Formats: sequence, C-alpha cells, structure tokens
Amino acid sequence: MMKIRVSYYIGTLGTHTEIKRVAEEKVTLPCHHQLGLPEKDTLDIEWLLTDNEGNQKVVITYSSRHVYSNLTEEQKGRVAFASNFLAGDASLQIEPLKPSDEGRYSCKVKNSGRYVWSHVILKVLVRPSKPKCELEGELTEGSDVTLQCESASGTKPIMYYWQRIREKEGEDEHLPPKSRIDYNNPGRVLLHNLTMASSGLYQCTAGNEAGKESCVVRVTVQYVQSIGMVAGAVTGMVAGALLIFLLVWLLIRRKDKERYEEEERPNEIREDAEAPKARLVKPSSSSSGSRSSRSGSSSTRSTANSASRSQRTLSTEAAPQPGLATHAYSLVGPEGRASEPKKVHHATLTKAEPHPA
Repeated sequence: MMKIRVSYYIGTLGTHTEIKRVAEEKVTLPCHHQLGLPEKDTLDIEWLLTDNEGNQKVVITYSSRHVYSNLTEEQKGRVAFASNFLAGDASLQIEPLKPSDEGRYSCKVKNSGRYVWSHVILKVLVRPSKPKCELEGELTEGSDVTLQCESASGTKPIMYYWQRIREKEGEDEHLPPKSRIDYNNPGRVLLHNLTMASSGLYQCTAGNEAGKESCVVRVTVQYVQSIGMVAGAVTGMVAGALLIFLLVWLLIRRKDKERYEEEERPNEIREDAEAPKARLVKPSSSSSGSRSSRSGSSSTRSTANSASRSQRTLSTEAAPQPGLATHAYSLVGPEGRASEPKKVHHATLTKAEPHPA
C-alpha cells in the first residue's frame, strides 16, 4: 500500500509548539527536562489535555515512582510515555491518531520546587473520503451537462479539480473549451454545448492537507439523428409485434366461431323439416312364419272377443225388468221361419207394445 506523504510543520511560539499529523499515523509530543537527575524520588510529571470545547482533563502522570493514567476507552492502548522520562524525556506518544485526539496538550514537570512547562497544539488531519461523481443533463449533441463531485468527510477546506483522462493518443487532458466551473461550488463544472468530441472519461480529484481521493465518470454524447433512428426502429418493432398479436387473436377467434357453429348445427330443429322415417327391417323366413302365426291367432282372439261383447250387450237389453211384463220380440224376415235360429242383429229387432200386468 502506497503511503501518502503529507507535509507538516512544527513551529515554536515561545513555549508553544504546533504539530499537524494525519489520522491513523503516529505522533510524539515533545517534553524535555533536566529536573529528575538530582532527586528522582521527588519528580512529578503530568500531561493535561484541553479539547476544542475548552474541557480539560489529566491524561497521564508520574508521581512517587508510579505511573497513573486517566485514559478513556478510546485512548487505552494508544497513549503512553514515549521514552525514559526519568532521564529527561517526558514526551507523550499517541498511536494511531484519532480525530478526537486533537487539542492543546500541556506537560508540567516538577522537582524540588522547580517547574518546567511545555505546550503542544495537536491538529489531526483527515483525508477526504472517496468522492461521488454524478452527471446531470441530457447527453445529446448541443445540450448542456453538469458534472458533480463531492466528498462526504475530510478536514476542511477540500479542493476539487476536474480533468479529462487521456484514453487515446492525441486526446487533450483539459476540459472542453466551453466548460465553466462553479466557484461557489468547486465540485461542479458545466459542459456547455456538447459535441461528439466532448465524449470521454472525466476525473474529479478531492484533496486537502491530509491527502486526496478521486472518482471518474464517462460522458457519451449521442448524435440526434442516431437517437431518432433508434427510436423509430424501436417504435416499428413494437407496432409490428402488436399487429402480429392482433392477427393471431383474430385467427383464433374465427376458428373458435367455426367450431361453435359446427357443434350447434345438429341441435337445430326446423319447423318445415319432415319427421324421420322408420326403417323397416326384413325379417328372416323362420321368424316370419312365427310372427304370421302369432298375428293370425291375435286376430282370431280379437274377433271372438268382439262377438262375445256384442252378445252380452244384446242379452242385457233383452232381459225383462222387474215389475214389468215380459216384452215380446219377433223376428221380421221374408220367410218368417222360427224353427231355425239365425244370427241376431240389433238393427232387425222390433220392440212390441207392453201390456199392463
């Protein structure tokens, strides 16, 4: 991993020293004295931190041959004496640096009534986060497009720089001639009146004292006529697909209608249609004789039954009723013979006049 070199400076303002370091690096806050050499038992060392809000607290101390720390959970394991503080180097070491370590540190060394003070102002720099490149506008020839670049975090101020990446031999790294930078928002640049030559890869770099990060975005300018041709082709394909679908649907409907008419035609009853004729099946010779005999016997029985019914009717009418004299009936015929009975017919009977009893 390549380490980014950041320039920093240490300036001495009387008893004050200012140090700038990048976050996640190591820093040593200097504090030197010569008070511990004569009497080490009475040597006291104390480091104090005043944060950016003005709150002060003890970081680490040495007293009565013991080291005492008042470190927070975030400071534990990262803050300690850098060297042999009894030999005259009471410097404080912090590794790795966090943005919360920023503030004003004070080193106080006391021995046998003598004091030595050292003040260090520590500034922790945070490199910009990876910016996000965005593109706003229509990528057509003659249109305007805005390129946007911004980092979400990092020590202010953050500077932004747009350039074009050379992909082919002969391409220019500078922005197109009609580009304009928004100085109120340096991360924005306007590409005015796009041409086909404006197409390419553009890079935005965000940087501060701690380092820099970058992102890229590709600009592809479309020719207006080519867009119209593509749109026309897409429209034609959609219209063709709809037409094919309509034709298939009409064909299916027509086939369904024909099948329905074929199924319904045998079920229709016409008023003027003739009744279906029964088919006569010619019986065989053996069955014909038996059927003829059965027909003859049935006809004979029917004639006998009819005669018996007629005789019963005549008998009922000819029987005398109670309380009345017997009626005399005579047969009227041309010869008037009574000896030989003849078949009686109801139409030839003549009723005689009744006589009182």
